[in-house]
Amino acid sequence: MVRLLTNTKQNVFEFKLHPANGCQDFLVALSNYEAVEWINSWPNWASPAVIFYGSRGCGKSHLANLFRLNSDAVPITPKIIRDCGVSKILEDVRNCFIDDVDSGFNEQNLFHLFNGITSNGGNILMTASIAPSYWGLGLKDLESRLKSIPSIKIGRPDDRLLEAVLAKCFSDRQLLVNADIIKYLLTRMERSLAAAQDMVDKIDQHSLVTGRKITLPLVRQVLSEQFGF
Repeated sequence: MVRLLTNTKQNVFEFKLHPANGCQDFLVALSNYEAVEWINSWPNWASPAVIFYGSRGCGKSHLANLFRLNSDAVPITPKIIRDCGVSKILEDVRNCFIDDVDSGFNEQNLFHLFNGITSNGGNILMTASIAPSYWGLGLKDLESRLKSIPSIKIGRPDDRLLEAVLAKCFSDRQLLVNADIIKYLLTRMERSLAAAQDMVDKIDQHSLVTGRKITLPLVRQVLSEQFGF
């Protein structure tokens, strides 16, 4: 169960947990709820393509991986296009996803890939750090295509989601930690899912190497040595 907070009252919703990269389950909250609904609704999408955007560590890549698992989507990178060419890709690929599409992806290649995949009845999931209206696209036809599809913002995780993710990461490793450790990490960590996973990895590794139980002094030591806190 994931507890969701609004500005005025607390609501409780029950969601199925989803396999994802890193932590074994992907936790759903207000910050990612709309994007998760898109993943869950495939293949009955209202659009042939969608863009998820948000800051680093918000969970975009995790959701792209869920799309891959659901649809057998192929990851497409600039290197793959250079090595294979768009035409060859379109011969073999029905569904695809492109991570960090706003980080220097060739506009002509993206335009032809978009047209080819969607005209063949396939689907594309793209992730980006900012909304496409701020990409500064020079190719107007591509800009028009991207404006015609949904762009879903994934917000930064709030404390409740980060708390749940930290607890789940420890639990996945069969590690028992008390609430004081979770609260201590929450007040010091970067507000991202990636940071939660990284902290738990470092703490677990230190515990295994030293043979010590995970206590607040051990956590303080790891944060000081590994993260400079």
